[in-house]
Amino acid sequence: MKSTTTFFEVTTRGKGLYDISAKVELSVRDADCGDGVATIFVCHTSASLVIFENADPTAARDLERYFERLVPEEAEGYEHTLEGPDDMTSHIRMALTRTSEVVPIAGGKLALGIWQGLYLFEHRRASHTRRIAVNVTGN
Repeated sequence: MKSTTTFFEVTTRGKGLYDISAKVELSVRDADCGDGVATIFVCHTSASLVIFENADPTAARDLERYFERLVPEEAEGYEHTLEGPDDMTSHIRMALTRTSEVVPIAGGKLALGIWQGLYLFEHRRASHTRRIAVNVTGN
């Protein structure tokens, strides 16, 4: 069994979902793993990862609007606002989602379902460059 870790960056244009499936697949291919697991990790506290619907873009828009209602920036009582009104809310949204995902690898490919994609979920309004780690372990 072998284990390989690679990194890549995603430049965002602000809040939203960014499909990283192809970049993760490239990391899996480069690791030359037939069967195993890929652990994908975002190295930030104001962005997260989700496995989500990849066929209909309205699903992504609905998720984004849901989080706007669930954790509104206009709410009062946040102390951690040093970087602006989306500072604490971005950390809360990250805590409600995930910073890592584990996906099986079968036949050298991610074993995602037909309607599933891996997404970076940016929670800040401004553009950011996000670092993603991919660890592939298997045979």
